[in-house]
Amino acid sequence: MTDTAIRPADAGTTVRTTAREEWAAWHAERERVLVTPHGWLTPVALLWLRAQRRTLPGVPGLWWADDAGAHVLAVDDDGLVDPADAGTTLRGERAWEVVEDGSAVVARFLPAGRDPLAAPDDVEVVVELIRRTGRYALRLRDPQAATRARFTGVPTHPYDESWVLDAPVRWYDAPQRVVVGAAQPGLVHDATLVGEVDVERGGVTRTLRLVGAPGKEGVALLFSDEADDVAGWRVLHAARPAAGAPTIRLDLNRTLNLPYAFTDFGTCPSPVLGNHLPFAVEAGERAPRRTS
Repeated sequence: MTDTAIRPADAGTTVRTTAREEWAAWHAERERVLVTPHGWLTPVALLWLRAQRRTLPGVPGLWWADDAGAHVLAVDDDGLVDPADAGTTLRGERAWEVVEDGSAVVARFLPAGRDPLAAPDDVEVVVELIRRTGRYALRLRDPQAATRARFTGVPTHPYDESWVLDAPVRWYDAPQRVVVGAAQPGLVHDATLVGEVDVERGGVTRTLRLVGAPGKEGVALLFSDEADDVAGWRVLHAARPAAGAPTIRLDLNRTLNLPYAFTDFGTCPSPVLGNHLPFAVEAGERAPRRTS
């Protein structure tokens, strides 16, 4: 296996790029996305809706949920605005539906005491509606969250080419539906298993199962392992190889923390039962530094 790749540059030339440089660029882009104004460093609340109308801490309006979806009753003074048109104030009753495991941004608002002339993405809180295990909740994303303000990067293990594996893979004839746990107590997720892969290190091999999604070419490997200073479980995304290929490329240097590792308000799925490696995967992202 080589640590060097050649990529196109200007006409008639090539640029030699090492795998470490490509990984460094990938990691920089990962951190850039994390620190965006309403990204995964900004959730500050997860508020479950009930059948009765009620106020919720930190968000204007009266909110509830029923068989028809999630609802808000808003008046002008509430300050809730349409996320697609800042000039449109939400008035009266509005209702939305999202699919299981889905989400949608349904409103924005300016908390008291913040500068109304500032750029909206610097001061406005986004109201994200989610549906998990048949229940609706609001997740509030605040660009001034402490986790974003104090973010100094995601710690990682150094790039190590030995963690780039061409692992034997077996695809299932038909997807298998299973139920897995979640980062939030009481929640579950449906997962679609599409195959299994043999991961080997130091003479120890463990078979793990791969998760797919309808209409998508890639697969995901959610797993836990024996490494210190990593999140309880992590995820690796991989491209599905051509039909008939006996192996799949797993670059464990690109193993990621799921959102729950950055915030208490993530609802991420956990690995399928048995997806644990009995050795330390000292590659990819380490446990992030948490702030409150």
